[in-house]
Amino acid sequence: MDRRERAERILDVAAGLLLRWGYQKVTVDDVAERAGIGKGTVYLHWKSRQDLFRAVFRRELAAAADELVAAIRADPRTVLLHELTRVNFESVAGRPLLRAHVRADPAVLGKLARDRAESRHDEAFADYLWLLAEHDLVRTDLPFDDLRYAWHATLEGFFLSPPHPGAADLLAATVRGAFEPAAEPDPAVLAELAPRVADLFTEIGNQHRAAYEGGKP
Repeated sequence: MDRRERAERILDVAAGLLLRWGYQKVTVDDVAERAGIGKGTVYLHWKSRQDLFRAVFRRELAAAADELVAAIRADPRTVLLHELTRVNFESVAGRPLLRAHVRADPAVLGKLARDRAESRHDEAFADYLWLLAEHDLVRTDLPFDDLRYAWHATLEGFFLSPPHPGAADLLAATVRGAFEPAAEPDPAVLAELAPRVADLFTEIGNQHRAAYEGGKP
């Protein structure tokens, strides 16, 4: 097993224990034992227990960003705000650790609930919204900062609400009605924007990946 494969194995084990027991109860000894390695080997990858679990979440965030990129490359209409919001919501909803991260669930995260990964994540979403605004794909009667705040608050509200059948579709319909113009978008504009938006989220995924691969915090 090479270094990268070993790191992935450690992260797999750590993620499973985190979901089962929560951050406060999982020790590096627990992770090492179930990964079939020595405790010192874990520290070859991450300098502390907290850095190990940060890496777990970085990996989840990288995977979610990859799913956005794949959806955009498969269908340029995914760049529309309601469609991308749907994909993002479904991606997070399908990842229990990311759901806990978004909800700042103290039972799972412990003190990590107060810890946000340092990245261009929020900035890239702002860049994405700005691209939509430049091409009149979102409403223009609101100041940009107000639009960004209202969209983020809507998304977070759905994340924090109890599970509901069809929540992703309901969220998409809410976003479309609240933040997009009624006119159908020009397919040529979407085709032009798709590679640029995909590049934004590729950058996010690569940044998270660079932070967890090789044992960086």
